[in-house]
Amino acid sequence: MAWWFWTLVGVALLVVELVTPGGLFALFFGAAALAVGALVALGIAGPAWLQWLLFAALSLVLVTVVRRRMRGALASRQGPVDALVGETAVLLDDLPPQGVARVERVEGLTLWIRPE
Repeated sequence: MAWWFWTLVGVALLVVELVTPGGLFALFFGAAALAVGALVALGIAGPAWLQWLLFAALSLVLVTVVRRRMRGALASRQGPVDALVGETAVLLDDLPPQGVARVERVEGLTLWIRPE
């Protein structure tokens, strides 16, 4: 198969990862497809059956090894966010119904506020 096929598949899978909520699966399949595309471009990937085998093997290795580490690293970064559940926040602006306001807590974070 052509190198551009694997590149298109890789980019498409990376876009799928960006637009879908967090499973971190398509990212690794996309990376494997891009790697196979690079090997094909260098002329060392062999026939189509070997390219598919390389894609499957790389995907499996990336999903099983790298995904676990990435999820662990991302989960450890979410600790402070989980600590905010049940806390009181002070509004910095008026909050109209169904509106948006700022609170004196974490920057760049959306908090869903329930009236008491």
